[in-house]
Amino acid sequence: MLRTITVGSAVSIQGTYVRALPDGRIVVRVDNSTYAGIPVTQAA
Repeated sequence: MLRTITVGSAVSIQGTYVRALPDGRIVVRVDNSTYAGIPVTQAA
């Protein structure tokens, strides 16, 4: 499943969901790299 996260104040990354972290962030994979950040909430 694709998920979007924010890293820093202006960078958004979209990738495949990997796992949730205890502090509320999630990890996504893009190619061979993984990134952790705050999930973007879905708009109605």
